[in-house]
Amino acid sequence: MQRTSVLPVLRRLTSRTSVYIASFATVAGLGTVAAVTPTQAVADRGRYQLELETATVPQLQEAMSNRKITSEQLTGDYIERIRRLNTDGPGLNAVRVLNDGAIEEARQADRDRRKGKVRGPLHGIPVLVKDNIDVRRLPTTAGALALADSYPSDDAFLVKGLRAAGAVILGKTNLSEFANFTTSGMPSGYSGLGGQVLNPYDVSQTPSGSSSGSGAAAATGLAAVTVGTETSGSILSPAVANSLVGVKPTVGLVSRTGIVPIAASQDTAGPMTRSVYDAAALLTALTGVDPEDPATEGSKDVAGTDYTAALSKDALKGVRVGVAGNPNGNQAVAFNRALDVLRAQGATVVPVTVSTGGLPPGILTYEFKRDLNAYLARLPRNAPMKTLDDVVTFNLAHAADGAIKFGQTQLEASNQIDLDDPAAKAAYEADRDNGIAAARERIDSVLAAESLDAILFTGAGSAGIGARAQYPSVAVPIGYDPANGRPFGMSFLGTAYTEAKLLSFAYAYEQAAQEWRPPSVTNPSLFRCVRPSGKWQRSCAP
Repeated sequence: MQRTSVLPVLRRLTSRTSVYIASFATVAGLGTVAAVTPTQAVADRGRYQLELETATVPQLQEAMSNRKITSEQLTGDYIERIRRLNTDGPGLNAVRVLNDGAIEEARQADRDRRKGKVRGPLHGIPVLVKDNIDVRRLPTTAGALALADSYPSDDAFLVKGLRAAGAVILGKTNLSEFANFTTSGMPSGYSGLGGQVLNPYDVSQTPSGSSSGSGAAAATGLAAVTVGTETSGSILSPAVANSLVGVKPTVGLVSRTGIVPIAASQDTAGPMTRSVYDAAALLTALTGVDPEDPATEGSKDVAGTDYTAALSKDALKGVRVGVAGNPNGNQAVAFNRALDVLRAQGATVVPVTVSTGGLPPGILTYEFKRDLNAYLARLPRNAPMKTLDDVVTFNLAHAADGAIKFGQTQLEASNQIDLDDPAAKAAYEADRDNGIAAARERIDSVLAAESLDAILFTGAGSAGIGARAQYPSVAVPIGYDPANGRPFGMSFLGTAYTEAKLLSFAYAYEQAAQEWRPPSVTNPSLFRCVRPSGKWQRSCAP
């Protein structure tokens, strides 16, 4: 099979298209942040330009429908923005590789639009996916040197869903290597192949989770929307750290076929976006029953759901929300302000206690070897790695090349597991089943006792127990620390397949609170020397 040349972003990006990098707002102290209007647009060099840092999917659709901009132009503008912010300028390192076919995909979307064939809200919209998700003609590396030349034979099931929705696959985002299951103590957002992702709100802080590249890319508008994956916190945590809406779906709502795994009992992919509507539109395209992923059979009753249809500014009226956690300092101020918004929108807020500790031992080490070997077995015969043992051996041989800068203790621990051993198998199954049952009982009992519609946590506090229960969560921004501009968030947790309800609550809050700000507003120094012309200024480093 002939493959399109794929080079790292640093070497590949060109300036073939002109783009207006957002006119970065200034702040007069973080207490009086100047809001950026998402609908703001400017004329640049004779053609319509959008503020990509703040543009939402509906705004992009409106511009394309009104023939103010084409998908081809939009895709080119995102590519140029990636060059200026990801590779040059701040060097966010959030995008690992681009799809050489993105411009042609965008042209096809434009041709379909002219014929009246618009497939939905994602038609012609550029999307970045995490680099543990298969995209044909691109390597799926999970950030590992061992998989640098590992090409799948087909798209992941969810990527097929994106294409069916008319989306343009722009490229892939950097991540914590093997979704942060390589070793203990490795910084979030680091991979031996892709390097370190930076948090655009504060580069001294972690971008968090393993979907850190998807988080930083979405926050800075390097694509309209991005896709991350989560096993325990890797969507929710970077969503909070990068001031995003993050959806961790019910396990089984989104197929895992064609995704480098950690553990089938907890793995899922999900949206990372700058608005709730965009997350709902993206989730709609990601879902579906996949015969190759038996877990998706459980989602058959909600297959085909349009998650944007459930969104309402009045969704919180008459709703009972349990509040778990007790933040302090400036985070408590932001969280209490968010609770006031919920009450003002008609919700009843009930303090609750959800025990998140003391669950049975985790099962990730048991499942990783089994599930990774199953993924590798699906690859073409010329794939560089066949088993986890091959990866461990490769890493040891290439340690001097930076393959395992922080070690590979978790890879090695899982490689030593033998689930064919009856004792190991029995221990694993007991921990798996008891862990799921205990996590669900703790959540379900609180919901039932107080007749709650959802449980609200500060930050990504729902991640651990929600992951064990296989239940969904939706994270949403709630403000910024006035001391340093770092984002605060909260997350709604519900029972299986309640994504539509959780998204509606998040949407009603978001529309009433209007808290979100782009990173160039809260962290202007990082973007000050990035200009639309790209010309060097005397006040900036050459």
